[in-house]
Amino acid sequence: MSIDYSQISFSYNGKNVLTNITGTFQKGDFNAVVGPNGSGKSTFLKCLDRILKPKEGAILIDGKPLDQYPGAELAMKIGYVQQSAQPVFANTVFNTVLLGRKPYIQWRPGLKDKKITEEVLKEFHLESLALRSIDELSGGEKQRVYIARAMAQQPSVLLLDEPTSNLDIKFQFDIMELLKEVCKKDVTVIVAIHDLNLAIRYADRFILLKEGEILAIGNHDIITETNLEKLYNMKVSKITARNGTYIIPGTK
Repeated sequence: MSIDYSQISFSYNGKNVLTNITGTFQKGDFNAVVGPNGSGKSTFLKCLDRILKPKEGAILIDGKPLDQYPGAELAMKIGYVQQSAQPVFANTVFNTVLLGRKPYIQWRPGLKDKKITEEVLKEFHLESLALRSIDELSGGEKQRVYIARAMAQQPSVLLLDEPTSNLDIKFQFDIMELLKEVCKKDVTVIVAIHDLNLAIRYADRFILLKEGEILAIGNHDIITETNLEKLYNMKVSKITARNGTYIIPGTK
């Protein structure tokens, strides 16, 4: 499954937030959308999930325009986890994940829906929490539940807006490891993320967004000091160590 987006532009109250965004997402890639606050990362993800409609441009999924997909069919292709997601009402972990089956349910959940929910809970190491209220969970546990709910949709694409925000360092790595495993199922993962070092550690491809425009797009080769200094208007150092590459802010 591929997503092609061409010349996407979007504005709020006459102010451009995205301008001529063009590119392609390929099956199974882990993509990181990075940039300063207000660069358009969240807006871009919402356009990809049809929460927002671009003012100009086209988004194609497997060659078919995004706006031609019925809602349920689109939900079978794209799962979306918003930033700081909160439950609408108290519910068990099992029932929260089961809600991801909504696009497939005609009247009420069937045995297949419950079986898939059980499989997803097991895959995400949530079996022991299945009957707990989601209100009782830690931030990292909740985030796993929301990703599991999206995966219960059996999507080909998973969009996540700042999935590691407000989590301690252990849960940040847990969530990113989890998403890396999701990619192994040929699911395309697209993450809007602030933490450059986390992005570099896990992502295959990057979109550098600045003031709603693409500064650079590509693999690890585009993560250069020159590009990052343009992106953030500050000096940075790119350090390569035995266990990875790191970005350190500040004067060289």
